[in-house]
Amino acid sequence: MLTVHDFETAARAKLDPVHADFIAGGARDEITVRANEAAFGRLQLLPRVLRGSAVRELDIALLGSRASMPILLSPTAFHKLVDPEGELATARAAAAAGAIMIVSMASTVAVGDIADAVRAMGADAQLWFQLYIQPDREITETLIRRATDAGCSALVVTVDSPVLGAGERNRRNGFHDLPPGLRCENLVDLRDGERGHVRQIAMSPELNWQHIDWLRRTTSLPIVLKGVLHPEDARLAVRHGVDGLLLSNHGGRQLDTVPATLELLPEFVAAVAGRIPVILDGGVRRGTDAVKALALGASAVGIGRPVMWALAEGGEDGVRRLLELLRDELDDTLALCGASRLADLTPELVRVPTWGPTPGPAVAPGADNRFGGVIE
Repeated sequence: MLTVHDFETAARAKLDPVHADFIAGGARDEITVRANEAAFGRLQLLPRVLRGSAVRELDIALLGSRASMPILLSPTAFHKLVDPEGELATARAAAAAGAIMIVSMASTVAVGDIADAVRAMGADAQLWFQLYIQPDREITETLIRRATDAGCSALVVTVDSPVLGAGERNRRNGFHDLPPGLRCENLVDLRDGERGHVRQIAMSPELNWQHIDWLRRTTSLPIVLKGVLHPEDARLAVRHGVDGLLLSNHGGRQLDTVPATLELLPEFVAAVAGRIPVILDGGVRRGTDAVKALALGASAVGIGRPVMWALAEGGEDGVRRLLELLRDELDDTLALCGASRLADLTPELVRVPTWGPTPGPAVAPGADNRFGGVIE
């Protein structure tokens, strides 16, 4: 496995095609899915020289969590769909790499069990919890309490899903429910007297800033909003006491044709003006991608689909190798850019080409080219 795309190719050879489509797919025509990766290929790195350092400093402190590198695991659902241990394997790999993992509300392992698995390794659980605010506030409070009791150190609140995105691959494949024996464990027994009852995640078309104000009063955990794309909403988030933003278009799985997150990053960073950290996900597949985002002002980047491909390819060991690969690429890119620490990454290292054809992202042989065919 030499690239992220290698993990995808190997995983597709093992997975049920329906489940592979669930991971790869996006909303409608999947224009945004393709745009996320392509945006990184349109930017160039312009390195500095004769600024060498024997060792690069990659560790970060983010909202009270310490991590060995500015690459975190964005929330992804249903890990047991691709590996029997599911999120337990992913969390152990993240802990071994010293990376922050955002546990999905739709995890197939309960957040408390995930935290226990990490602590059993003798590691500190660097876990955050992804939350959909539910119309029933009592249910939301129970979820927050479970995440807090598990030791999660931040809440990542998804705000771009008032309704469920139209994933046409899933519709064509008839993929609507988890296979027998799997369930969203965080949604079990959310009320007294509901032994064994699993609730569905309720999308909330009425979600508004008053819900964020209520959440701010309800928890002392740092609150990160995931899915804010408009710079004015970023400014509003600061005014409403949010602690961080995850600049994300849901991997192109919600509203199709929204811009690639990398394209929005400079204006987004300017909008918050250093008052809160900005994390970016969407299309990060290389260490060079991470460096471009960090140079343009992101505090960290997240990866989603690559984690699922690596888990499907090799379980816990696959995710470990993925994180090691990206860390090595990140370190190598810093060295080649003449940077010894993350603070050395500045916008002057990134440029837009002014002539010639625009390069696109690499696609591994056998990988889905997102146009409905397979490149052989």
